[in-house]
Amino acid sequence: MREIPCCFDCWPGGPVTPPPCRKCGSVTDYYTSGLCARCHTHAPGARSPVWRSGSPDSPPPLQAVVDACPDCHAWGVTRTYGWICSGCRRWRETYRHIAACATCGQQVALDGDGSCRLCRRQRSMLARQVSQRPSRISLADANRCGQQLWLVGMLHQQGHGRRPYHKKTVPADTSLLRPLAYQQLVLFQAPRDLAAGLRRGFLPPPDPDLEAALHQFVGEHAARHGWSVSKAERVQRGIRILLGGQDTPGAAIRRSEVALLSRIRHPAAVVADVLAAAGMLEEDRTPAIVRWFPIQIAGLPEPMRHELGVWFQVLRGGSTIPPRMRPRADATISSQLRYALPALRHWATTRASLREIGRDDILAVLPPTGSPRSSTLQGLRSIFRVLKARKLVFVNPTARISVPTPDKSPPPPVELAALRQALDADNPTTAVLTALLAFHAVRIRQLAEIRLADLRDGRLHLGEQAIVLAAPVRQRLAAYLDYRQRSWPNSINPYLFVHVRNAGATRHVTAWWIRHQLPLPSMRIRQDRILDEAHATSGDVRALCDLFGLSIAGAYRYTAAVDQLVDPRLSHGDGERSHATR
Repeated sequence: MREIPCCFDCWPGGPVTPPPCRKCGSVTDYYTSGLCARCHTHAPGARSPVWRSGSPDSPPPLQAVVDACPDCHAWGVTRTYGWICSGCRRWRETYRHIAACATCGQQVALDGDGSCRLCRRQRSMLARQVSQRPSRISLADANRCGQQLWLVGMLHQQGHGRRPYHKKTVPADTSLLRPLAYQQLVLFQAPRDLAAGLRRGFLPPPDPDLEAALHQFVGEHAARHGWSVSKAERVQRGIRILLGGQDTPGAAIRRSEVALLSRIRHPAAVVADVLAAAGMLEEDRTPAIVRWFPIQIAGLPEPMRHELGVWFQVLRGGSTIPPRMRPRADATISSQLRYALPALRHWATTRASLREIGRDDILAVLPPTGSPRSSTLQGLRSIFRVLKARKLVFVNPTARISVPTPDKSPPPPVELAALRQALDADNPTTAVLTALLAFHAVRIRQLAEIRLADLRDGRLHLGEQAIVLAAPVRQRLAAYLDYRQRSWPNSINPYLFVHVRNAGATRHVTAWWIRHQLPLPSMRIRQDRILDEAHATSGDVRALCDLFGLSIAGAYRYTAAVDQLVDPRLSHGDGERSHATR
């Protein structure tokens, strides 16, 4: 019971008789929340630690309930697979017609001959005993004297166990892994309902040779990446589902169709990686920023939308004509448009085109001071610079408008108690990430892209920079490497940090994942370390740049904080002059 620290057996003044299950009325195996261990969703099953340990001394509330399969009556099923054994579960997936068995009469799933699985297995067992083919023995004769019941997972030939499968066919032709150059057009795009396929069955792949080639490719890919058998089988089944639903057999599978696998709990991202490695994936998804951009400028006049569209295309694709420009990141484009949108919407009330904007209009919409003024001018300057180069505006009204960069305040101090707790965390990943930030101020992007080969001779090599690792960092790094080897011994991921979702791939972790492993903001830990070094070196710019890979402008923020501590009357400009004279 919630908020109750004791069970019914240990109840003060007890023991107390547990109430009956409010779902099935059972008076035994009470679990929690008014439900018994059979009806509660989180009761121990075949995959729980209690069941795996096999300890007979576990208290009654934690014991796994074992029952008989309702179809074949085999003893040993748990709630892990819905109280159905694995054989009957596959039988139900293959044969979905439920009726009375013609031999034994029980209401279960029947095959095309109207027989249940238990009757078929009884005939197979009798056929092995008399050394005959099952087809020569009728189901009625095999089940006349009763049926032999089994334990779950023990229904196999006595003494042979699970025999390895030996492939008797020729190897698959992997040269078929080449998408067709054409596609069959359809009258309209019908949405794929994979949930209906689970209920009624999926169509088989129309090209068995291509299916065999992809099946073999997935097996080889799984062996190289150290996948489990179950993971490889789920990926193969997902690819088989996609092949059966293709409009053009043999064409590349679209990424939007692969994404639908997540609706039926199949690993869509892993299937996409395998298809991309095989050369059978077509990326047809529209980037998020391409969908986001028209929505943001929808309320502007048509000439202004056209001009902004030219700016958007140049920044995303770059420019090979003067003035040349490299493609910008999507985050950069979105931030610059957000900075400029308030001014653009203000002008849209009185102007139709950006050609009508002059210097006075720019100065009128700029915020008074601070970071908003600098950011707004940055976004407008990016737009007018591109439009002037494409001769869509006569002049660049943002030229020769100087806005000084606002003074950045010193980084806030980090909570030392929380930092020490993160350094001594039980999770080896949290401890080593915190140590690399607290001792060496490694950037988040660099943490995500550290490779195992970058750690050698007690140093961390990041590009041209070689960092001598501190003793506490080496200690925590050794503990993390032992943890990684225990958790993913077959992983071939070349990067240092892995987790359960990328251990079977070759991609690095994301910055989002790193931030969620730390109890403190990662940037605050890094800034506190650099500020501490600035105090230790009395604001030596060269030392900060060499030790942490900062630029001169980036190091001035920390040295200015040291100067203000020495003399609070120093302004930002005086601080720059003081650094220049060092």
